[in-house]
Amino acid sequence: MAADRAAARYIAVEGPIGIGKTALARHLATEIGSQLLLERVEDNPFLRRFYEDAGRHALQTQLFFTLDRYRQQRELFEQGLPADGVVADYLFAKDGIFAGVTLDADEFDLYRQIFGLLDEQIPKPDLVVYLEARPDVLLRRIRKRDRDFERNISLEYLERLTEAFRSFFYDYTDTPLLVVQCSEIDFIEHSGDLADLIHEIRGMRQGVQHYIPLGSR
Repeated sequence: MAADRAAARYIAVEGPIGIGKTALARHLATEIGSQLLLERVEDNPFLRRFYEDAGRHALQTQLFFTLDRYRQQRELFEQGLPADGVVADYLFAKDGIFAGVTLDADEFDLYRQIFGLLDEQIPKPDLVVYLEARPDVLLRRIRKRDRDFERNISLEYLERLTEAFRSFFYDYTDTPLLVVQCSEIDFIEHSGDLADLIHEIRGMRQGVQHYIPLGSR
């Protein structure tokens, strides 16, 4: 624990809906003794309406998320990185991924202008852990957790979102990046998968690395 605190880091866990970001962030923060920063998904008053009619409510939904995350991060990092480090279940820059999938051209142009002004003021993580899985796996996990406002999520939407995430992180160079293939593991249900994954994260420092657990396809 002392070694972790001496090398306190800001770690962001990212990936598409249903991948297990929050569960991993909780476990990781507990394991290394860091503060936990969670996105407040269910506080968004537009989210339910977005899943009912994405075309009408995408911009309001996206702007609420972006502004809320901006305020959250500014409050936490106002005095610099906390001494015990931070583990977040989102990367601030990822908001542009959802915006690119859900907004029309004019809305996206407006959104990018707003996002650019805010992003300049947000600290970059020391490490991003990007979790990825096949869309059918994501849909199965979303159905299993059974949040009422997610029941209208389609496989087609997850396919588009998954591809957008892959494209974003294919060119991502802002921070060290650990890419984790999660289609054939379940670190939420299986402690062995979780322990192996946390071991990889703790050892990651520079560059881009890919973690494909044994048995993955």
